[in-house]
Amino acid sequence: MRGVRGTRPRPPSAPPDGGAALRLALQACSDRKAVEGLVLDLRSLTDATDRFVIVSGTSDTHVRAIAEHVLETLRQQGVRAHHVEGLAAGRWVLLDFVDFVVHVFHPALREFYQLERLWGDAPRRPLEEA
Repeated sequence: MRGVRGTRPRPPSAPPDGGAALRLALQACSDRKAVEGLVLDLRSLTDATDRFVIVSGTSDTHVRAIAEHVLETLRQQGVRAHHVEGLAAGRWVLLDFVDFVVHVFHPALREFYQLERLWGDAPRRPLEEA
């Protein structure tokens, strides 16, 4: 009897590298209509991470939806966040993927903490160009 084609299990694919994972995160932010997005290149300023992705939602619910979509999109590709903070509150969600960190802010908290100003020396690109 001959074997049935296509029944052999496929080996799992490797998760995307840091650059591909970053692109997936950026696309996930865009998918959920994140506003005022930018990417800060921190490679020459700190060893903590390579890039910050900073975006805003328009409400607590929008902030959570953006963050959850980023987590789910990357999880589907085998990339898991090293650390997640603030998801339940939806005011400032931090998603640490080691090579990059996604900050999803409610506009009032983004204005208060001003990460862009704190890291003012970092080269920056709008989300659409990154």
